[in-house]
Amino acid sequence: MSTSSSGIKHVAVVGAGMIGLTTAWYLQERGVRVTVVDRTGVAAGSSWGNAGWLTPALTLPLGEPSVLMSGPKAMLSSKSPLYIPLALDPKLIRFLLGFAWHALPRQWRKSIAIFATVNPLAMEPFRELAADGVTEPVKEAKPFLAGFLSEKDRKGLLHEFEVVHSSGGTVDFDLATGDELRALEPTLSDAVVCGVLLRGQYFINPPKYAESLGAAVIKRGAELKTGFDVTDIRDSGDGVDVISASGESLRADAVVIATGAWLNRLTRRFGVKAIVQAGRGYSFSVKPEVVPTHPIYFPSQRLACTPLGDRLRIGGMMEFRNVDAAPDERRIQTLIAAGRPVFQGVDWDAREEEWVGGRPVTADGHALIGATTNPRVFVGGGHGMWGIALGPLTGKLLAGAVVGEPDPLLKQFDPLR
Repeated sequence: MSTSSSGIKHVAVVGAGMIGLTTAWYLQERGVRVTVVDRTGVAAGSSWGNAGWLTPALTLPLGEPSVLMSGPKAMLSSKSPLYIPLALDPKLIRFLLGFAWHALPRQWRKSIAIFATVNPLAMEPFRELAADGVTEPVKEAKPFLAGFLSEKDRKGLLHEFEVVHSSGGTVDFDLATGDELRALEPTLSDAVVCGVLLRGQYFINPPKYAESLGAAVIKRGAELKTGFDVTDIRDSGDGVDVISASGESLRADAVVIATGAWLNRLTRRFGVKAIVQAGRGYSFSVKPEVVPTHPIYFPSQRLACTPLGDRLRIGGMMEFRNVDAAPDERRIQTLIAAGRPVFQGVDWDAREEEWVGGRPVTADGHALIGATTNPRVFVGGGHGMWGIALGPLTGKLLAGAVVGEPDPLLKQFDPLR
């Protein structure tokens, strides 16, 4: 570990998800003492129940032209993979207008170009974490599967790959028949008629990885305070005071806010005007007669399936609703309805680990990473579905910004934009 030369000796990190913990880890690499606070505990938010994919080929902006083509009527249906509950919420309306603008073809291509620059950098931080304390493995998908119910559906994903190539990115893939997919994963049904085999993609078990990361950060000297619900951050003149709902105060030289879908509650007073909307995802696990060994994606159904030991996690949905709203059982039923045709040998009534979590989504599809109007207050979040895949890279970039060594790449993710 090096020693920080910026005068920053102690940083408070608010949020013990993937981004908060990796920021803490990289601050430790620079010789900075870290205290991580969280109102619940390690990976209690969207870091727990997501698919755990580290997939540069699929790490793309959520807002894309096909979303607009599906039409408002489809998105207002509770059976839609992208669901917008009908409500007169001015904040949500402003977010949706911005989201729609950035889903237009020209804006979408600009976003693809940014992802094409970032994605090749995403895996190296995982290797650095593994080399110095994080013991939970990153597994390579050999290969990663995408399945389709028709050739027409497959053309949509292939078009996205063409845009990635034209933007300077690369995707290594082969086309496959339904039978070739079933040879790899017998649990796929005959309804799956074709697919794509992706190379160079990875996945993790999200809860176990977060636990291993948290343990590594603590072993390296960090203090973890749980049950610390931050309600205020104040500049003390020579540092910051991080204050909890119970009145407890933590003094540090600087603070990093990494609270996921709750970012706006603490960041707006520091000049961060971008709306961070909760895009709630749902998941559960089942135990098929033959448990898959490869991650499987069904793009048309927006169904993400990941093997986690002896079970298969089924996840998906994007529900633009208040992050603290109660789970909507209809969304679980929508996932089941999407999964039944594409799998065989699954008892859908024997599901476990039902979960809902709010992914932090920005209108332009890009994260908020870096300094705010207060030089002691920094932000990391707003990655949408890709907080796991891009979390360690974000932590590395953010740690550099905190100690006064910002990477030029951060210009693309300015929280004050």
